[in-house]
Amino acid sequence: MGKIRAVLFDFDGTISTLRAGWECIMAPFMKEEIAGSHSLSAEEEERLDRDIAAYIDQSTGIQTIYQMQWLADKVRSAGWNETVKDEWAYKAVYNSRLLEQVMKRVDQLALGQSAADDYLIKGAADFIRTLHSRGLELYVASGTDHPDVVREAEVLGVAKYFRAIAGAPVGKADCSKEKVLRELMHDKGLAGHELAVIGDGKVEIRLAKEAGSLALGLASDEEARTGIHPVKKHRLMAAGADWIAGDFVNTEEWLKRLGL
Repeated sequence: MGKIRAVLFDFDGTISTLRAGWECIMAPFMKEEIAGSHSLSAEEEERLDRDIAAYIDQSTGIQTIYQMQWLADKVRSAGWNETVKDEWAYKAVYNSRLLEQVMKRVDQLALGQSAADDYLIKGAADFIRTLHSRGLELYVASGTDHPDVVREAEVLGVAKYFRAIAGAPVGKADCSKEKVLRELMHDKGLAGHELAVIGDGKVEIRLAKEAGSLALGLASDEEARTGIHPVKKHRLMAAGADWIAGDFVNTEEWLKRLGL
């Protein structure tokens, strides 16, 4: 493999834990919309919970609007809720609920009641600074709405190290991760082997492998912000990650994996 010139990071769960626990908001929201006023039997509830959990697990890392498209289809096919909204309406409600939690954390940071390190995967800030100081081009791509990703990167103090931060375009179903990867390869003239992708979702790992890039998985326990989470590890292994870590504490090992 040639020398790595650029590194593309996922954001949520890879750098930031400001949105940690989003699954605990999405799952009950999906269940509420699918069931509607229907009184679920024990068997129906168990099956629905299982279907939702499986979908959330396999869709981690994709743009939220695609998850809401799945929800709309599920509401329609289940037939329990007479009111079927479109994916944008579902996304608006879900985002509103999630942002209540996120903004409480952002406010705590602004008031000095917590520190940026409380919401960063351990070692992330130092690792990013190290890569930046070595002259690598750093980028962020996320399935979260673009204005939110930029704001959260800024409040965590890492935005200044990235040449570009690309979140999901507001009001559009467009994969920001695929777009950024394509632009790095085509517009900036990067060969696949000159790019490394670091993320905790199968989307970015799969895209990296398809591009011939180095795919490094981050399977952190988001609550502890360190250590290997077995579910994430399994997901990343299945996606074809070249290597998996639980945090960025061992900078030397990361640099070795990047060939630096």
